[in-house]
Amino acid sequence: MNYGYFDEQTKEYVITRPDTPAPWANYLGSPEYGAIISNNAGGYSFVKSGANGRLIRYRFNAIHSDQPGRYIYIRDDESKDFWSGSWQPVGKSLETYESRCHHGTAYTKMVARYAKITSETLYYVPLGKTYEVWRTRITNQDTKPRHLSLFGYVEFTNDSNYEQDSVNLQYTQFITRTYFKKNKILQTINENVKEQINGSNAKERFFGVVGETVSHYDGDREVFVGRYRSYANPIAVEGGTCSDSLNFNGNSCGALQLTFTLAPGETKEVAFLLGAYGDEVASQLLASYENFELIQKEIEELKNYWHSKLNRFQIKTPDVAFNHMMNTWNAYQCFITFIWSRAASFQYCGLRNGYGYRDTVQDIQGIIHLEPDLALEKIRFMLSAQVDNGGGLPLVKFNHHAGHENTPDDPSYVAETGHPSYRADDALWLFPTVLKYINETGHIDFLDEVIVFANGGEATVYEHLKRAIDFSMKRLGAHGMPAGLHADWNDCLRMGKKGESTFVAFQLYYAMTILNKWAKDKQDITYSTYLTKQLAILHETLQNCWEDDQFIRGIKENGEVVGSKKDPEANLWLNPQSWAVISGCATKEQAQKALDKVYQKLNTPYGAVLLDPPYKEHAFDGALMLLFNASTKENGGIFSQSQGWIILAEALMGNGNRAFEYYQKCNPAQMNDQADIRQLEPYAHGQFIEGKRSPFHGRAHVHWLTGTASTVMVACVEGILGMRPQVDGLLISPSIPSDWKTFDITKTFRNKQLSMHFHNEEGHESGVQKIFLNGQLLKDNFVPVHLLEAENTLEIYM
Repeated sequence: MNYGYFDEQTKEYVITRPDTPAPWANYLGSPEYGAIISNNAGGYSFVKSGANGRLIRYRFNAIHSDQPGRYIYIRDDESKDFWSGSWQPVGKSLETYESRCHHGTAYTKMVARYAKITSETLYYVPLGKTYEVWRTRITNQDTKPRHLSLFGYVEFTNDSNYEQDSVNLQYTQFITRTYFKKNKILQTINENVKEQINGSNAKERFFGVVGETVSHYDGDREVFVGRYRSYANPIAVEGGTCSDSLNFNGNSCGALQLTFTLAPGETKEVAFLLGAYGDEVASQLLASYENFELIQKEIEELKNYWHSKLNRFQIKTPDVAFNHMMNTWNAYQCFITFIWSRAASFQYCGLRNGYGYRDTVQDIQGIIHLEPDLALEKIRFMLSAQVDNGGGLPLVKFNHHAGHENTPDDPSYVAETGHPSYRADDALWLFPTVLKYINETGHIDFLDEVIVFANGGEATVYEHLKRAIDFSMKRLGAHGMPAGLHADWNDCLRMGKKGESTFVAFQLYYAMTILNKWAKDKQDITYSTYLTKQLAILHETLQNCWEDDQFIRGIKENGEVVGSKKDPEANLWLNPQSWAVISGCATKEQAQKALDKVYQKLNTPYGAVLLDPPYKEHAFDGALMLLFNASTKENGGIFSQSQGWIILAEALMGNGNRAFEYYQKCNPAQMNDQADIRQLEPYAHGQFIEGKRSPFHGRAHVHWLTGTASTVMVACVEGILGMRPQVDGLLISPSIPSDWKTFDITKTFRNKQLSMHFHNEEGHESGVQKIFLNGQLLKDNFVPVHLLEAENTLEIYM
C-alpha cells in the first residue's frame, strides 16, 4: 500500500495517509537542541543529549501509539466536537478527516481539514537556536462564523535524565512544579537548588504562545487529561476549558488554551515556543515572534542551509526512486546520522550518551562530498578520541575532553561507559575516511596537522594513522591476522580475545595500502618498506583463508574456523566476501567467484543476508547472534549497512547490473508502494531487514540512525555513479545498469561546478570510452583539477 509520495521540487516526503504502519519520523534541530517528530506529531525534544537533556516525554514501544508529542487540539465550542491538528491523538475517522504531513529538511508541516476547518502547523528549530517553534494557522472554510478553542499541549519530563524520569518515580515526582506567567507555562526542576548538589541542578523549561492571549491553562497533566482518560479525549478539551491548574508533586505539562471566533474565510495565526529557558529569556523569545514575518524568514533560512548542502551533488537517472534518495533523503539521513550517531530515535531511547567510535568515523564518509569542512571538524574530533596506543575509545562522550580521557585500560572508563575493552576495527575506519576527505579536498597537508590523543600527548595525523596500524600489528593472533578483541564490526561475534577476524584483516590490508602510498609520497622509505613487507605477509595469510569460492569469517582462539563452507550453519558470511574486493586483497578470479557465491546463496528479494544458514543448533559460545530469531539482525538478517559494501564491491568489479540490483532491493524508496511490508519510512534506511527464513521477510527495523546511510551513499556515489576523487583530480568510472542510456550528474568539486552528461547508447555496465571537458578531449577517464574552470561541462561516453 502507498501512504505518500516524494516531492522532488520541494525536497519533501508528503504523507497522505496518516495511519502508517509505524511512526514515520523526521529530525529537527542541531547538536545543541534536537527534536524528533513523527507524522502524527509524536516525539520528543532534548538539549544536547537525549539521555541527560530530555525536555518532553515519549513512551517507547507502545504498540504504535506514538505518544505523547507536540499536540494541537481544535474544538468547536458550539457543536462541542474536537479533533487534533495531526490525525492522532484524537484519531477521527479518515472518511471525514483529511491529513497531509510534509516532512522536509529539518522541518515538518502538518495540514488537516475537518468540519470545514483547515489547520496547518509548521514545526521547526530555528537555525543555530536552542528552542523550537510551532506555527499554527487555523482557517474557517465554512460559510458562517465559527467559535473555536485551540489547545497547545506538551508533557514535560520531571527530570532531564530520561531513565530517571521513567523509573525513579519516588524521586522525580517530587522535584518539579509549574507556574503560569505572561502567556506561558514555566516548569522548574529542583527549584530550591542554586548550585549543584549531588549531581542535581536547577532547571527551567517553558511553553508559551504569541498571536493570541491565553484564556486558560493547565500545568498539571492529570488535571488536563483527566482520570482514566487518554490524549485522545482529554477532559479539558472535551469539556471546553482548561482548569488553570499548576503541578506540585505530580506530572508537569504545558497546556495553553486560546479562544476566538473566525469569520468565513478568516485565518488565525499563532506560534507556540518550547525550550529550556526561564521566565526572562522565554519572555524575550516570545516577544521576538510577535511579527510572524520572522517565521517565514527562519524557515527559508533552514531550507537554504540544507538545500545548499544537498545541491552540491545532484543526479538525474532513469530510476526515479534512486534520484529521490541520492538527491535528498539518503543525503539528509547521512547528515542526521553524522550529527546524532546512535543517540536518539524511536528505537534508540537516548541512553547512549556519546558517539560510538566506529559508527561516527564511518558516518563521516557519507557527507564528505557534500560538506567537507564539517566532515573535517568531526575527523579532528575523532582523531582526538584515539588513544596513544593507536586504538579508539569505544564510546566517545558528548563532553569529550581530548588529552584528558581515561581509556579501556582504566577501570573508571569501563565503569562509566560499560565498554570493557578495545574493539579490533575502531581505528581502522580512520583510513578510508581520511582518504576520502583528502581526495575530495586535495588537502594532503592534513596529514601533517598535529592533533592530541585522547589520553594525552599529540602527533601528526600521519603518526596517528601509523599508531592505528601498530595497534593491530601488536595484537595479531596465531595465524597472523588481527585479533577480534572484544568484537570486530559484528558485536555479536566473539571469537576470543586472540581469535582472528578476516574482516578486520581485510580492513588492515586496505589501511596499509592507503598508508603505504602516503609513506611513499612523503619519502618515508623505511616505513614504506615495512608496510610493503607486511602487506605481502598479510596477503599470503589471507590466501590461507580462501576455500575454493569463498573466504572464511575467522579463526577462533582455539584454532577452529568460523564460516567454513563445511560448517552446518553460518557457512557463508557476507562481509569477508565484499571486503576482500574493497580492500584490493582478493585476486580478480577470487573476487568474482566470491561475489557469485554471495549472489547465489545470500541474495534475497530484499537484499543479501549477513550469513546463511542462521545459527540454531550449531553455534559456538561466542556466536551471540544465537540470541536472535533466525533471519533477524546478525543471525541471518539483511543487515542494511552491509548492503553498501556488497554494492560497492560489485561496482568496483564493473558489475553494474548486479550492483544496482542490490541497491534496488535495499532502497527504501523502491518500497514506497509496499509500505505494509517494509513498515519503516520509505525515505530512510533502517538497521536491518528480516531475512528469508522470517515469516515477515522484507520487514525493516530500527529507523534513521544507522551506518547504512553513509555506507550506501558511498557505494552509490563512488561505486554506481563512479565519482572517485583523487588528490589531483576526479576519476570517473561508473558501474550502472546496462539499460541506462543516459544520465546526468552535477557536482561541486574543489569549489568548481561540474555538469556531467553520460552517454551509454550501446548499453554498457561499466567502462569509460572518452570524456570531453569543456569541448576538449581528455586522454582517459581522469579529469585533472588544473583543467577545471569555474563552470564545467563534461560529456562522458561509456
